[in-house]
Amino acid sequence: MKVKIAKWGNSLGLRLPKAAVEAAGIEVGTELDLVVEGRDLRLRPIARIPYYRLEDLFAEMDRLGPENRPALVDWGLDVGAEIIDDDYSRGLVPASGRGSRLGRSAPDSGTGTKRRAARRRAHRS
Repeated sequence: MKVKIAKWGNSLGLRLPKAAVEAAGIEVGTELDLVVEGRDLRLRPIARIPYYRLEDLFAEMDRLGPENRPALVDWGLDVGAEIIDDDYSRGLVPASGRGSRLGRSAPDSGTGTKRRAARRRAHRS
């Protein structure tokens, strides 16, 4: 299908024939992504990602009823560096604690070198 480029202000414009527009399923106001591949130009519709609010998802879950809820999955025991075992996690440090020491156990309260070394070891494997 031949089309002709026309001057449109400081830019160039392209008229899309009705048959091409209907075949592609686009309409006035549709946003397209222009992809340049070498000397080829390709127009692609922009994939819209739906936006869901958490409250809408919960409302839909309630509407569908408990028989349609997914089964719970047991992923097994925690392993690796995601386990946090310090005084704050055990509830031994009050929430209004001492600022920068909040959430740190006594041996790790210094510069944090032990913690950083443990993270490096965990990320290497």
